[in-house]
Amino acid sequence: MCAHRLAGLSLRAVSERTLLSSTRAPSFEEIALADGIAAWGAAFDGLTDWWAGVLRRGSTPPELLGDWIRWLGVATHRRRPRWSSPNEVVFEAPVARLRDFSTARQSRVLPTLVLPPQAGHDSCIVDYSPGQSQMRAIRAAGLERAYALDWIGATAGTKDATIDDYLDVVDRATDHVGDPVNLIGDCQGGWLATIYAALRPERINTLTIAGAPVDFHAGEPVIHAALRSLAPDGNLALYRGLVAAGGGVLRGEHMLAGFISMKPDNEVARQMQLLASLDDPAHVERYREFEDWFKYTQAIPGAFYLWIVEHLFRDNELIAGKLECRGERVDLGRIECPLNLLAGAADHITPPDQVFALADYAATPAAETECRLASGGHLGLFMGREALRDHWRPLLAAVRARSG
Repeated sequence: MCAHRLAGLSLRAVSERTLLSSTRAPSFEEIALADGIAAWGAAFDGLTDWWAGVLRRGSTPPELLGDWIRWLGVATHRRRPRWSSPNEVVFEAPVARLRDFSTARQSRVLPTLVLPPQAGHDSCIVDYSPGQSQMRAIRAAGLERAYALDWIGATAGTKDATIDDYLDVVDRATDHVGDPVNLIGDCQGGWLATIYAALRPERINTLTIAGAPVDFHAGEPVIHAALRSLAPDGNLALYRGLVAAGGGVLRGEHMLAGFISMKPDNEVARQMQLLASLDDPAHVERYREFEDWFKYTQAIPGAFYLWIVEHLFRDNELIAGKLECRGERVDLGRIECPLNLLAGAADHITPPDQVFALADYAATPAAETECRLASGGHLGLFMGREALRDHWRPLLAAVRARSG
């Protein structure tokens, strides 16, 4: 059982969380209405800020039109996201490539393997920028042999890839780096790491997951509310239709639209802040950097996606003890290695209870289980400065202490 750490949370935030957890879970329609109202509020606030700047500068009508033209150019031009740290691709499989970030390949320190999120975006979120990089934090902790899988966008040739294909590439990566390995997984990479650790516990030295759902029904997340509404009585016809419309893959832009619809006020606020800050080069570059990652999308194999929706999001089989992969039942009780579980208090995609559930089902002793609660949201867990400084740093130090 986790002793939840409320690091960085105000008393007010804790009280609000307690109040929300004691009330009826809102329906998807109620969530959508509240989000729509919030989006209109964000638009009003953003336009107010822009007009304040217009009045302060005494802008002329042509200058106002110029603002909108400049905004449109910045908002619609995307560059391919890039990894920020030196690395070498050491092998490539149909669904992923392995990147080597090691500083000392002959070190006796056990290797660390990162499984990034895969949700229609590039894997470089774990190496977002020089100042916001999990890979650099891993190396700074003294884990000199550092590797990351880089998920490859689905094509017609990989549209039928399955969960077994993804477990196979984790197996191949572990063969390459050598076991036992310190396995780290973020979001989708976290539940994949958990499944792999349960199937091959002898290959795992430590397991660290961040923002990764294990109990997919805990905490009443927005995704589960949407599933109840969009798949009445468990009928997945809508999801199958999305895959069919993509020619057998789930297109990245469909995933992106889903994420934006979960918190539309965030999207509106970001665009309005750009409009009001066009004369601030630093703000414009920060905006570009994030949008390049967030909106340069890639597809997910349709077979893999539908398996996830059915067996994890709908049926919650990982917790029910009914999940089978590679012809084996996935038993979380086989996980006995040290556990590090990191969740975000403001994470609307993966509520903390979904992450911390692993402590209740794994066989790892309480003394070897570390649970930490960051104050931010979902993406901040993987690349936020606060999470990297206050949470990843001590977690990785503990991993290093167990790594020889």
